[in-house]
Amino acid sequence: MIQKVNIASKDLNLLKLFQVLYEEQSVSAAAERMHLSQPALSHKLAKLREEFGDTLFARAPRGLTPTPRAHQLAPHIQRLTRSLESFYDYCDEESFLSRKDKVHIFSTDYIEQLLMPRLLPVVREQAPQLQIIFHNTRGKLPRSDLETGTCDIAIAGFFDQLPDTFYQQKIHREHFSVLASRGNSVIEGELDLKAFLACDHLVTTLVGDLEGVVDRQLAKQGHSRRIVAGLSSFLSPAHMIEGSDLLITCLDSVAQTAARNLPDLLVHPCPVPLPEIDILQTWHQRTHEDPLRGWLRQQIRRVLNN
Repeated sequence: MIQKVNIASKDLNLLKLFQVLYEEQSVSAAAERMHLSQPALSHKLAKLREEFGDTLFARAPRGLTPTPRAHQLAPHIQRLTRSLESFYDYCDEESFLSRKDKVHIFSTDYIEQLLMPRLLPVVREQAPQLQIIFHNTRGKLPRSDLETGTCDIAIAGFFDQLPDTFYQQKIHREHFSVLASRGNSVIEGELDLKAFLACDHLVTTLVGDLEGVVDRQLAKQGHSRRIVAGLSSFLSPAHMIEGSDLLITCLDSVAQTAARNLPDLLVHPCPVPLPEIDILQTWHQRTHEDPLRGWLRQQIRRVLNN
């Protein structure tokens, strides 16, 4: 049975010394390149020779000449040192933006539309090897995905009661507005509570329920509204409102985007007093110290804060 070498007993810095001496074939040039005095380099060369049981570099009329054993070792040592340098470059915070990587973000179509048009140009310019993949949260914190690594960042306005191993940061705040057709036959001028209750409503439901913050607030006032459909998307309801008396109460940025894209639609202030929503990004301690993901979280916050 072949006995394994205990790498802990080896000085890997000597491999770099070998590489430099092999390339320079001069003690003075190698010492200058490694920022060592010539006596210090000569001391390390003695250890290198002892390590490999060979002179490795013999004196010659013009510096040093490699021995046959040095020529045999050279390609292996050069591969090792290049691999080690590449590894530490990969770990270096100054070069992390050049890493080839994929980041999985769990969120909603609303956040995807709000974030990606402004985030993607930044990523393409500064971290061109980074790929971003969006997944739908389906209305809940993707806890197991964050813990196992299939999710890197989760973004939504409905995450709470996080475990101690999770981090969370507020990145955006939204208020609610109501989206309606310009031809809505119920609304005369401004949208008041009476007209709001007289219309039929669409809701976005990510978990299949038809009761949300609007309904809970209305119930406190002794009112209720008629909901005719629950949809899984934040963006698709706008197309169903065109030319109808339907309403949808949604985040203001969703309403404003729909009104810009669909000339038939108008944005009204919500006649039901509703709290603002904080949009949060959440991540696991597994990725907390990763510089690339930390940089991406900073860009997400910057983009959504502007």
